[in-house]
Amino acid sequence: MRSSALPVRAALATLMILMSCAPAFPGNAAESKPAPPRITVLYDAFGHDDGMTRDWGYAVLVEIQGKRILFDTGGDPAVLETNARAKHVDLAALDFVVVSHRHSDHVGGLSYVLEVNPKVRILAPLEGFGIFGSRLPSTFYRKDTSLPAEMRYYDGSPPETMKFGSLFAHANIELIDKTTEIAPGITLIAMISDTPGTRELRELSLAIDTPDGLVLIVGCSHPGIESIVAEAARIDPHIHFVAGGFHLIAASDAVIAGTASALRDTWKIDFIAPGHCSGEPTFAALQKAFGDRYVYAGLGTVLNIGATRGIETTRASASGLSEPDARTYHSLLAQQDEFPEEQ
Repeated sequence: MRSSALPVRAALATLMILMSCAPAFPGNAAESKPAPPRITVLYDAFGHDDGMTRDWGYAVLVEIQGKRILFDTGGDPAVLETNARAKHVDLAALDFVVVSHRHSDHVGGLSYVLEVNPKVRILAPLEGFGIFGSRLPSTFYRKDTSLPAEMRYYDGSPPETMKFGSLFAHANIELIDKTTEIAPGITLIAMISDTPGTRELRELSLAIDTPDGLVLIVGCSHPGIESIVAEAARIDPHIHFVAGGFHLIAASDAVIAGTASALRDTWKIDFIAPGHCSGEPTFAALQKAFGDRYVYAGLGTVLNIGATRGIETTRASASGLSEPDARTYHSLLAQQDEFPEEQ
């Protein structure tokens, strides 16, 4: 009995040593093997990962086509740090950051990102006098040539393009004012809200072309989730997967039901993973409308986007092991139970 148990215990010991020696974060993105296509929810107000902090806001890590993209940053830098560490996500190893819009529950964590990754490329919507900086032609203001020079802006000779500062003065921010392909197969959809309360708010959504259709990540959908999907369908009419905030949190049941039907029947979305400001009644309505094509996307969930198998969800084990390692660990424990040590 003892001789059968010894190899199992040796294997367990080896695995535990590897666990203790493994770094908390992966190495440089360029040096490590690209992860399978997946989306990790790093910031939201619902979920059941006890190692993470729920808070109002949104942030996901998108790993696809060899790119590591942080989409939005949540509302609190300390919470983003806690949650990134809990998921072993290295925010110093990003290809770029997309900030969907200027609201604090999507921007607040950016200070932590810049602390660990000060030169990272940040893509944000262009707005007049916006918090990410802005630029306007000097023709935007009326001029009066009858005034003496000292009473005129720039002594009456303003620059052709006037640039205005950002709350993130030294950040590498690139302002987006129209739908733009930022890398092969990766497009930022730029839209403007016409909704009362957020009218003229500019928002970016992330659309990624895949063999199975378009993957669409939205922040708050202030311009309207159906309008964003319609714009995405101009890139590829086959919308494979939509995740993010749908901004239906205060919508009536009738509006929610109409939206759910349109996303399923008009746009024929394959899989849907609502989060953030979608609202609890919307979660229920979409779950009913999409059935097993509804994907739970609470805090800490990893959405694996398979090339042929659709969407799977995974959650980290309590030990912090990756799922394959966790399966090996529990298998070894089971074998040890079969060969208890002799007393």
